[in-house]
Amino acid sequence: MKNIILTGDRPTGKLHIGHYVGSLKRRVELQNSDKFDEIYVMIADAQALTDNFDNPDKVRANITEVALDYLACGIDPKKSTIFVQSHVAELTELTFYYMNLVTLARLERNPTVKTEIRQKGFGASLPMGFLTYPVSQTADITAFKANVVPVGEDQLPMLEQAREIVRSFNGLYGETLVEPKAVLPENKSCLRLPGTDGMAKMSKSLGNCIYLSDSADEIKRKVMGMYTDPNHVKVTDPGNTSENPTFIYLDAFSTDEHFAKYLPEYANLSEMKAHYERGGLGDMKVKKLLNNVMQETLEPIRIRREEFAKDIPAVWEMLKQGSEYAKSVAAQTLSEVKRAMKINYFEK
Repeated sequence: MKNIILTGDRPTGKLHIGHYVGSLKRRVELQNSDKFDEIYVMIADAQALTDNFDNPDKVRANITEVALDYLACGIDPKKSTIFVQSHVAELTELTFYYMNLVTLARLERNPTVKTEIRQKGFGASLPMGFLTYPVSQTADITAFKANVVPVGEDQLPMLEQAREIVRSFNGLYGETLVEPKAVLPENKSCLRLPGTDGMAKMSKSLGNCIYLSDSADEIKRKVMGMYTDPNHVKVTDPGNTSENPTFIYLDAFSTDEHFAKYLPEYANLSEMKAHYERGGLGDMKVKKLLNNVMQETLEPIRIRREEFAKDIPAVWEMLKQGSEYAKSVAAQTLSEVKRAMKINYFEK
């Protein structure tokens, strides 16, 4: 069996460092590992339209932003097929068939969907397209026979629902679809990066993100204004590092080399944490280190992004070619699905 990856993002805005440590960095590592036969990276505009149906111009503009972020982070169209979801119509047809394999009650119990419904305040005005997002995601994954899906921790319930639908289909119609498995970030701090304001999750809507495209000044402003430990009032006070965003970010981004370069009085992050926890280390010193780490990490991404942004028509041509190839692959899977369901009425 081939090793195939399917991954992607909804184009709801520029991508931030939560996306980077949660999945983007890992995608690039997997892409360059030479362990996979095919890699598909989807810009999920159709899913973005489920809660932006009244503002398609926003989604259209964000497709460009997400594509630029992908390229800047190192996703290579020569190694990975980058495509736009809405231009692969076969995914919509697969979604329609899979809807019969899951109940409304099961969709409503999905923890990720429940959380997002609450965050967006839909109430009784919940769009059906948004509720059936896990079914659409199953179509995306299975259309390319992906057996590996790099995800953040918050997406695990979505993938489990996809696995349930695959098992239901194969149980009814015979072994046709490939059951996917999740690949989580190896660094546990990357599973869910908190917002700069200390909220549990970095979110565009909450305005607590550091974007991959942020300027050096914007990064510094956001880092220096970050939430820390509210009980660490004086430098001499013992501090909490486990729930402190500055230390969580350092867990996700810093290396021993960063300490040698920017703060050699500590051999590593563990030594710095121990000092903070016993008292005697101020928040500003921690933030200054974090700013240096973030600047070093994000500067090359920002420079590459600016270069790609000089030729937007070339970016869209890349997306067009990727979408055409993705469509041909999904069409083959759809044909196999219809054959398994015995609705291939006019095939000889």
